Amino acid sequence: MADISKYVSTLDKLNFSNMYDGDFFLTWEKSRDELDAVFTVADALRYLRENNISSKIFDSGLAISLFRDNSTRTRFSFASACNLLGLEVQDLDEGKSQIAHGETVRETANMISFMADVIGIRDDMYIGKGNTYMHDVVESVTQGNKDGVLEQKPTLVNLQCDIDHPTQTMADFLHLIHEFGGIENLKGKKIAMSWAYSPSYGKPLSVPQGVVGLMTRFGMNVVLAHPKGYEIMDGVEKVAAENAVKSGGSFTVTNNMKEAFSEADIVYPKSWAPFAAMEKRTILYGNGDTAGIQALEKELLAQNANFKDWECTESLMKTTKEGKALYLHCLPADITGVSCKEGEVEASVFDRYRNQLYKQASYKPYIIAAMIFLAKVKNPQKVLSAMVQQNKLRWSK
Repeated sequence: MADISKYVSTLDKLNFSNMYDGDFFLTWEKSRDELDAVFTVADALRYLRENNISSKIFDSGLAISLFRDNSTRTRFSFASACNLLGLEVQDLDEGKSQIAHGETVRETANMISFMADVIGIRDDMYIGKGNTYMHDVVESVTQGNKDGVLEQKPTLVNLQCDIDHPTQTMADFLHLIHEFGGIENLKGKKIAMSWAYSPSYGKPLSVPQGVVGLMTRFGMNVVLAHPKGYEIMDGVEKVAAENAVKSGGSFTVTNNMKEAFSEADIVYPKSWAPFAAMEKRTILYGNGDTAGIQALEKELLAQNANFKDWECTESLMKTTKEGKALYLHCLPADITGVSCKEGEVEASVFDRYRNQLYKQASYKPYIIAAMIFLAKVKNPQKVLSAMVQQNKLRWSK
């Protein structure tokens, strides 16, 4: 029989009761115990699946997904997570709904939630909009439940907003936990979260912001590197600095990629758009200024082209800790000579870490499932133990 006891024992030591019947917006809004609970439940759910034991907590139910940006990994990770727990997924296409005709957030949120248990939203393209929209949805369904319109309040999971990408960065961190042999072994490790050149513009800030906002919680030495002009949100930098002080780690910012990579244990080179430019783009889209948007795109592409040397190369990787730093990326990466002429990373570097990158991505469905599980199950230890005792096969071999 499968042994779930180590996960149950870990959960017994944590205080995460506030996650029950809650939502998940930003990692830095959660306590350290709550984050540890997500990692532990994610591992437990993976363990059950590896042992062919069903982890369904729903006999029936609906999960709603709303993606306001293109997505492969997160879209399928959300669907996989919901299916793992027993939910069907319905994707909301705003172009084919009454939203296109001016339906309010409150009305839409209630109409899609009559028999929904979970809502997953990705809204990352416009500064000051995505996270606000998610809170508006939660406020609407909470009121709908209080008014008797909805028999339950659906749990909201942030699948990426303008501020944070919690499911991605927590999957990244769970990957690090396994690669380094335990969360305790990450304290004091140096991670370089670095901007890297891309021939495209307008990439969200939520991944670098999410990385510095999360990994400073665990005593790591986090370095944020970018050319001048590619700053992230001031508020997130402040959160990262405060986290580092509390956890015994450090948070520094540099305009030198080589400095960031030097003796780093982990590197995360990825392109993002300047915060100021994303703010400007949000205003232009709000005003319907097509000419202004096109001019901004041209300006940003030219600005990016000034920093083509910000690339994760073999020579740069040799300057990391013993030349063996772990390379991370949220994917898809802009691979030089493969997906673009010049990009974020040399093809040989990417190829060497390909299997590890896919493993990194594989944790996301379990992180999402764990977020849902902890919001819907009041006593996770009891339920996980019961799943093992019942030994209900996920499929008959």
